[in-house]
Parts: sequence; C-alpha cells; structure tokens
Amino acid sequence: MDNSLPPADELVLVDRELAQLDARRSQLLARRAWLIQVLYPPVAAAAPFGRPAPSAGPVADSTPRSAQNVLLTLGGTLLTIAAVAFTLVSWGSMGIGGRATVLAVVTGAALAAPVALLRRGLASTAESVAALGLVLTVLDAYALHRVALPEADGLGYTAVASAVLAGAWTAYGSALSRLRLPLPAAVVAAQLPLPLGVLALGGGSTAFAWAALVTATVDAAVVLWTRPAAVRITAGTAATALGGWALLTGGRLSLVFPWSGAALLLAGAAVALYAAWRAPAVATAASALAGLATLTATGGLLRTALPADWTVPAYVLCALALASVWRPESALPAAGGGTTPGTGDTRTAGSGAVASGATPAGPAAGGSGTAPASGPEVPADGRGRLPHGIRLGLAGAGAGVAALGAVWALPPAVAGLLGPVARTTDVWSGEHSAVALSSYPATAVLVLAVAAAALSLLPRLWARCGALALVWALLTALPVSLALPYAATLALQLLTTAAALGFAVRPGPLTRGLRVVAAPVEASGTDTPETRATPTGAGPAAPKAPAGGPGAPWPVGAPAPRRAQAPAPGTVLGWIAYAGGLASAGSAVALALDVRGATFAALGVVLALLAGVAALGTDARRVVSASAAVLAATGLVCAVAAAGGFADHWTALTLLLVPAATSALGARAPRPVALAAEISGGAVGVLALGIAASRPAFLALALALGGVIAAATAVRPERRRFASWTAAALFLLATWVRLGVWDVTTPEAYTLPVTVPALVVGFLRRRRDPEASSWTAYGPGLAVTLLPSLLAAWTDPEWARPLALGVAALGVTLLGARFRLQALLVLGGAVLALDGLHELAPYVVQAVGALPRWLPPALAGLLLLAVGATYEQRLRDARRLRERLTRMR
Repeated sequence: MDNSLPPADELVLVDRELAQLDARRSQLLARRAWLIQVLYPPVAAAAPFGRPAPSAGPVADSTPRSAQNVLLTLGGTLLTIAAVAFTLVSWGSMGIGGRATVLAVVTGAALAAPVALLRRGLASTAESVAALGLVLTVLDAYALHRVALPEADGLGYTAVASAVLAGAWTAYGSALSRLRLPLPAAVVAAQLPLPLGVLALGGGSTAFAWAALVTATVDAAVVLWTRPAAVRITAGTAATALGGWALLTGGRLSLVFPWSGAALLLAGAAVALYAAWRAPAVATAASALAGLATLTATGGLLRTALPADWTVPAYVLCALALASVWRPESALPAAGGGTTPGTGDTRTAGSGAVASGATPAGPAAGGSGTAPASGPEVPADGRGRLPHGIRLGLAGAGAGVAALGAVWALPPAVAGLLGPVARTTDVWSGEHSAVALSSYPATAVLVLAVAAAALSLLPRLWARCGALALVWALLTALPVSLALPYAATLALQLLTTAAALGFAVRPGPLTRGLRVVAAPVEASGTDTPETRATPTGAGPAAPKAPAGGPGAPWPVGAPAPRRAQAPAPGTVLGWIAYAGGLASAGSAVALALDVRGATFAALGVVLALLAGVAALGTDARRVVSASAAVLAATGLVCAVAAAGGFADHWTALTLLLVPAATSALGARAPRPVALAAEISGGAVGVLALGIAASRPAFLALALALGGVIAAATAVRPERRRFASWTAAALFLLATWVRLGVWDVTTPEAYTLPVTVPALVVGFLRRRRDPEASSWTAYGPGLAVTLLPSLLAAWTDPEWARPLALGVAALGVTLLGARFRLQALLVLGGAVLALDGLHELAPYVVQAVGALPRWLPPALAGLLLLAVGATYEQRLRDARRLRERLTRMR
C-alpha cells in the first residue's frame, strides 16, 4: 500500500520544516553571538560616532597630539628660561633704549603671534606662545620696577602690578577667546592686589582677612557669572582658599575680639549663603559653612555677656535654633501626589520625580553640566521657602554644633556611671568615695536636656534613639552635676534602672509619633527610589519583562533574594533602653556596697526588675535578664552570708540555694529563659564548689547536694540526659572526696562505685539492644576496677588481694565464654594471666635457679621442634581462635 503524500502536500510540508529550521538557526546564531560576547569581551573601546574604526596594526608609543604637546611645552619652557635669564643677568649690559626696544619687541611679538597661529588652526602652538607672552609681561613688570621705580615699595608695587596684569590678561583672553590660559591666569593674578595692598599699608590680620574675604567674594561672582570651566574652577579654588582663611581668622578673633570677629564671620556667612542660593550644586556645603560662621559669631557675642559655665549652652541653643530651619519633606503636601513614608522624599504620583528642587540631568534640563547656575532652586511646594539644599546645610551645621555640645556634656554621665565601680573605700564601711568631676559645669545637664528635647521632636527613629540615650545620660549625670547626697543618688539610679527596663519591656510610648516605614518589596536586581516610594497595593503592578524571546538571554541562576527587613522601631528603642537599664543597675549595685542596708535594697530591687523583664520581655532580652537575675540573686545570697558572719564553707553551702532555685523555676519557665537561668545557676554551683574546696568534708557535702539538685532536674524529660550524667558524676566525686577524708587508700573503694552502676547501665543497654558491642556496654565498667586492682596487686606483698582479683577475673572470663562476650573474655583472661604470672614468678625463678644450666636451652629447643613439627596445625588453631573471638559481641 502506497502511503506517500501528493507532491503538492509534500512540498508544503517541506517548506514548513525548512522555515522552522531557519528560525531555529537564527535563534542559535543569536545565542552564539551573545555567548561569545560574554566569554570574550572586546578589549578596545568602540570608535566614536562618525569616525571609522582604526585598523589593527602596531600601536605607536605616543599619539601625534601628545607628542606635539610635549614638544610645544618643552619649547615654551626653554624660551621662558631664556627670557628670565636675559632679564636677570644680561639686562644691565644694555642701554635704556636697547632695553625698551627688546622688551617691546619680544613681548609684542609673543602676544601677537597667537593671532596668526589661530587663523592657521595651530591652537596648541598659539597656546604655548601665549603662555610665553604672559610670562614676558611678568618679567616686564619686574624689569620696570628694577629700572624705573627702584624706590617703590615691593608689596605695593606687586599689588599694583598684579592688578594691571590681571586687567591686561583679562582683555587679552577676552579678545582671543579660543586661548584657554589667559583668563585663568588673570584670575590667579587678581588674588594678589587687595591682600598685598593691605599688607603694604601696614594692615594687621583683621584687615588682611577682610581683604581676603572681599577677594573671595569677587571670585564667587566670577564662578556664578562666567561660562568657561577653567575660569570657574580657578576662581572657585581661590574663593575656597581665601574665604576659608578669612573665616578661620574670624573664628580666632571671636575668641579675643568678639565684635570684630562677628562682623567678619557674618559677612563671610552672607557671601556663602548667597553663593548657596545661586548655585544649587554647592548649596549644601556653602550653607553649612555659612551656618558654622553664623554660630561662631553669635556664640562669640553671647560669650561676652554670659558666665563661663553658660558658654556651651549658648552655643547649643543657637545651633538648635539654626537647625530648626529643616523640616521633614513628608510634612509638606506634594503638588501631585502623596509622600513616601519613611524616606523623606516628596514625589509626584505619576512621574516619581524628586520634588526637592534638584534640576534633572540630561537634555531636558535645558543646559549642560558646565553652564553656570542661573538662579536658585525652586522648592517643591512653591511657597518661596528656602531651597532644600540650603535648609539641609544650615540644619547640618546646627546639628553638628549641637552634637559637639552634647559630647561636651557627657563626662558627668560617664563619671556617674563608672564612679561607683572605681571605689576607694571598703565594702560596707559607710564611707563614700569622692565624686569625680565635681567641678565640672553644672550646665552640662541643661545641654543634655535641651538636646534630648530637640531630638524628641523629630519623627525619625534615629532621632528618637538619640533622645532616649541623652535622657539616660541626663539622669546618670544629675548626681554628679548637682552634687546630690548618697541616698538621693542611689534612689535616682534605681529609678533610672526601673524606667529603662520598663521601656525595654513595653517600648510602645517611645514609638509614638514615629513615621511608619513602608514594608520592603521583593528585590528585582535594582533598588531605585521609585520602588521604595511606591506603597503596597497603590496603583497597578508594573509589567514584567518577558521571560523569553528572540533578544532575551536564557535564564541563568536562582531568583534574586528578598531585601533584608529592618528591625521594628520598638525593638531598636527597647534594646537601647535595656542597655541603659543594665548599665544603671550595675552602677547602682556598685554604689550600694558602701552601706549594708543599701546593698540589700539595691540587690532586691534589681533582682525584682530583672525577673520582671525575664517574665514579661521578648526576644533575647528575656534570656539576658534571666542570667542577670541569677547573678543578682547570687549577690543577695552572698550579702546575707556576709551579714550573718558565715565562714567560707558555710557560704558555699548557702550558694547552692541559687542552682536549686533555678532548677525549680526552670520547670515552669519558657525553654530559652529556663536554659539561661539553669546555666547561670550551674556556674554559681561551680563557684560554690570552688569556695568549699578548702574544707574537703564540706566539699563532699556540697558535691552530694549538687548531685541531689541535678537528680531532681533529671526528672524533667528535656534535661534527663545531661542532668542524669551530671548527677552521677557529682555523686561519684562526693564519694571519692568522702573516702579521701576518711583516709581510705584501697583502690576498690573508689572504683567499685563506678563499676557497679556502669555494669548495670551496660546490662540495660544490652537488654534493649542485643546487637550492642560488649566493649561499649561492659568494657568501661570492668576496666575501671580490674586495671587499678591489677596494678595494686603487683605491688601488694600480701596474698589476699591477688587471690580475690584472680577469682574475680576467672569469673569474668567464664561469663565471657559462656555468653560469648568478647570484652569479658579478653579483659578477664588478660587480668587472670597477668595476676597468675605475678604470683607464679617467684616460684619459676626458684625452679630455674635449681635446674642445670644446660636444661633451659634444651627445653627451648624441644619446644621449637614441637612447634615446627605442628606449625600448620597451630596456624589453623590460631585462625579458629581469632574467628571465634571475632564472632563474639
């Protein structure tokens, strides 16, 4: 039967197959090209648009343009050196006419030559010749001073000459705008006239600073209203240097002559603020500089009218007033949309553009990056407020000065926290150590209070954390700054501890007013402001890129992970409060050691607070609080023992109450808290054993009591394994110590208490698991008694111990043979053989001594002959013995 298709249908089928093959070939070729690009990236950069790519060939050591620049630079340098040498050395050998002719001709030719060179397109050559001409003008000015005006003052003449040169170079550079060097050189020359003129007139440092400030103002104007980038960079650098010098001088004068320094600083602040208003790119830095200058001037004036202790508070208040110009962006309504929670960015709902006044880059911005600013940035709300950059800089300056003031106010807090720890008196002596830093200004607490209040007004997490830390530092510093009495100091520290630990458990009041941070979104390889600003569920979802396609690379690797979620504000604030509470608790306990009653009160309060945190807290704070509560309880027990006059060994027994209490509470507490408390209680138990070690009898009692506590803990299923072994070890140690106290030297008295329980445990294990090895079940228990007894029997001259050991070893060997237990057979047989050898050794020595000397070699020879004759049979017997031993468990 013929199943072939008709020719027309077959042709259609073939064409369809060929089309599929062509499509697949195109896809594979595209994939191959992408793989080659990934594996072998191109080394050379692509040729510029419109310029043919260079052909592959030998690379020259230098390009023609760089070689030309080197040659022109060298030529100009040599001509400059020749001109300087001529002016300084050969000048005096010529007459006045020759001098004037040479100066006029050379300088004129050097300045006129660039005109012709530029017409011919030789820009680099014209630049070099113009540089030579500028140097010649400087030499002309120098020569004029040497010849025509020798009596003129050097500084004054230099000031006038630099002004004339600056004007001439400006005109020359403006006429030949294609030259890049004359205008920046004119800016450099323009820096000298005013400062040198002031020095020539005998002005002091104040006048010089004013001259520098005026010059810096002119430079700032040049930066704002000129276009060439080289001119703007040169003027900006000069303005920064001279303005910075003027402001530093003003800061120094504010400490000596406040009014003179204030005028200079305020003038500099006005110039910097105007520059920040006109140039948004440097608005933040310039306004920050203006803010610092204003604060320095204002603080210097206030310092003259206030006492010395109020100087820093005055600076801090001024700084906070300046920092108040900043407002969170979310407090202002956006023009076209909402605000982004937690970010401070105000964006329109449609475009996501930043509404802070920043000019977008690119062609749509209406200019290039090198063009000067044409006006201040416009605020987002259009209300005519200060631009965002200026507000940010002023607020940063105020915040920085306020932070320095807060740092200045911290030493009393450090002294209040660590002062009780560095005690110089005995415990419970009733005497108190001298307060450190008692002469420190008491206004430090005012600085801390004002700074904390200012931070608490900001709805940001970092501000709330700083406010919480400053409030804790304020409460810690109050006893030092106000010289509070002992009782008030201790009460304040305990109240601080209670408040801090309370906020650690319930940090809700601390988070009121904080802005809610948007939930993190899944990362898609990028982290853009738009993805951060979009709330969950606001608007339609963005379309996803196609997973495949002709131009898409094949998927490789796993999907991107999710962004790490930041901790909740309550968690962060709770941990800060908890750290402060623990620090205050330790300081309070150290301070309470001066008085006996205060010690009991402080330890009791701290124990109650820590127990409350362990019961009501969350996360790791519960665990840490449980351990700290055990330590507080230990201190309380030690205090009771010291107050009762207990001896060390009785104190050790009293300390065992702590692990007993932790074991009892661990049965009801949550698992992490119970584990931390029991570990801490175990550490206290070890401490008690160390204290009781000086009295062996009490050490045995303490070990036995510890074993009882461990055995009671082993009743709980989750602690059974560890606690049972701990109890057994403690009971065994207690037994050994008690035997040592009774001067028992028999090793079996120490080993049998180990052997019997070990054999019982081994028997139970073998009963539950018949496949268990006898070495694991019975080997340790038997070895603990048989080996020490064997060593004692070898050194014992009596017959009772070797006999008893031999009988016991024989019984163990028979049991091993009966029940086919390898450990019993090997250990019992080895001990029995060694014990019998020890007992028979004296008789063998006597028998060998009574035999003739030729008999032992003869017996040895007969033995070797017998073994050699039955060698094969002995090997088979040895193999059978080894196989039987191997089959035993």
